[in-house]
Amino acid sequence: MPAAASSNYVLEYSEPEALDPTQKARPTAADVQNTLSSFIAHLPRLSLLHFRSGFVFFHRFGAVRSRSMMAAPPARARADYDFLIKLLLIGDSGVGKSCLLLRFSDGSFTTSFITTIGIDFKIRTIELDGKRIKLQIWDTAGQERFRTITTAYYRGAMGILLVYDVTDESSFNNIRNWIRNIEQHASDNVNKILVGNKADMDESKRAVPTSKGQALADEYGIKFFETSAKTNLNVEEVFFSIARDIKQRLVESDSKVEPNTIKISSTDAAPGATQVAQRSACCGS
Repeated sequence: MPAAASSNYVLEYSEPEALDPTQKARPTAADVQNTLSSFIAHLPRLSLLHFRSGFVFFHRFGAVRSRSMMAAPPARARADYDFLIKLLLIGDSGVGKSCLLLRFSDGSFTTSFITTIGIDFKIRTIELDGKRIKLQIWDTAGQERFRTITTAYYRGAMGILLVYDVTDESSFNNIRNWIRNIEQHASDNVNKILVGNKADMDESKRAVPTSKGQALADEYGIKFFETSAKTNLNVEEVFFSIARDIKQRLVESDSKVEPNTIKISSTDAAPGATQVAQRSACCGS
């Protein structure tokens, strides 16, 4: 993909290396354009964004303008899918958000710990209840220094996965703080789900019992899963569950038809209005 340039803005995109044929499809250049447009609108000052599908470099000198950027498509826009659902992974650093995303999107797992810089994302299209659902999943940095960047993405999210580490009680206690961030920055109707990751760890290392996680989820009225990106425990179930709930919400929203007419009862009319209407209808007499 050639570089796009203007007097104030430079964009370069390098295609990824050849993919392993056993891996699922990764984001296309068009996907990158669609999602980067909303990213630039929120964060024009970020100097480097690393996607696993390649590298995108952009530099801010003044006002950012690019005619090549396409607006993010609505939830139902294209023929190759029925719904586009945007998900967000949030939680403390090191709880395994990136590993969950990698396991779900690519079916792989790595023991290497690489801190997410700002924002990363992946695309996966799934079949759900006879519909093609395109999931656009954003992986956020859990570190405090990236908090300003990540909160900019709350508003556009349709579903948010709150992730903690079952061997790290502090990451569980911070879930309340993450929920407060959602309440401040996300849409009121955003779907949420609580995820206790690293459930494959030995019970002697577990710091947060399953019952405690379930109790917190019940308190906020959201679903709860314990997962393991390493063993693939409940990873598919988590993403499919929240996708199904969002799809149902979208369907119900589409089915609500506003009334075409407004009825005004006679009791709402002002006193004497009936007599005036009758007189005006008779040859102006």
